[in-house]
Amino acid sequence: MKLNSRDAAAYFRKPDPEATGLLIYGADAMRVATRRQEVIAALVGPAAEAEMRLTRISGTDLRKDAALLHDAIKAQGFFPGPRVAFVEEATDGTAKAIEPALADWAPGDAQIVVTAGALNARSALRKLFEGHKRAYAVGLYEDPPDRAEIEGILAEAGLAQVPSDVMAAITDLSRALDPGDFRQTLQKLGLYKIGDTTPVTVEELELCAPRSHEAELDDLLHIVAESRVGEIGPVLSRLYAQGTAPVGLCIGTTRHFRALHAAASDPGGPAAGIGRLRPPVYGPRRDRMARQAGKWGQKRLERALSDLTDTDLRLRSSSHAPAQALMERALIRLAMMGRG
Repeated sequence: MKLNSRDAAAYFRKPDPEATGLLIYGADAMRVATRRQEVIAALVGPAAEAEMRLTRISGTDLRKDAALLHDAIKAQGFFPGPRVAFVEEATDGTAKAIEPALADWAPGDAQIVVTAGALNARSALRKLFEGHKRAYAVGLYEDPPDRAEIEGILAEAGLAQVPSDVMAAITDLSRALDPGDFRQTLQKLGLYKIGDTTPVTVEELELCAPRSHEAELDDLLHIVAESRVGEIGPVLSRLYAQGTAPVGLCIGTTRHFRALHAAASDPGGPAAGIGRLRPPVYGPRRDRMARQAGKWGQKRLERALSDLTDTDLRLRSSSHAPAQALMERALIRLAMMGRG
């Protein structure tokens, strides 16, 4: 039986204890592993492995000995409670070994949970589970989590009071991070808020979110726009050490200053202009950019964009000037321009 993405999210949280088995497959190994952990915990609880109610079988071992899975689903442990036979890294080559175990499954046997990588529509493993009346198959794709999935992760982390602006920032974060990193960030936020009944803030979310290359670049853009000349060198050195190219840095800086120019040119003022940016800007970053746009003004931002265009042309030309030094000088010049 095939589950669509909406039904799958609910099933992972509350799987059918009477089902024969579940296949979870997808190209993102972290996403598959996260869902597998969730569904196994829901089926047998956190102590299952210690109580020998969880049997792990690798796909490689199962191909060598097809009886391993059949023996695992029929074996009776010392501890009472539901059991799971988990087959990891399965392929279509293991379908023949899994098929007799599914066919011979009876109530009271261990439920079969199988994980696999990307499987196409002709996959023997998919057909085996999708065609079974009491087994399920779920494909996980690269799409970011939907609202229901995010709310489920928030509930697991004990985060009940999440204002709309924070939820918007969390949604943006879900698109930027890997599934495992995203879940860990919200769990970390949940630990941070233990004993604190106030609503979650964007600042608290940013404190718990992992620092990324994009965050470092964002820091540099704010430093330049706020004319903090002395801070440019250290942050720029870190970005270059991470492999940032001067041309890419120029493009990112130009994008930031174009956003400021659009905000400064808005008839409703910088705050209204920032609110009309797409993609939208949320939380403290929104207020910060509105202040920057108001400080610079339309005319100075036009001069800044002209300087950035000249720098971009020089970086892409056959000039022998050191590209990193050229970009650093341009950023310092911008920061000084912002002082008026």
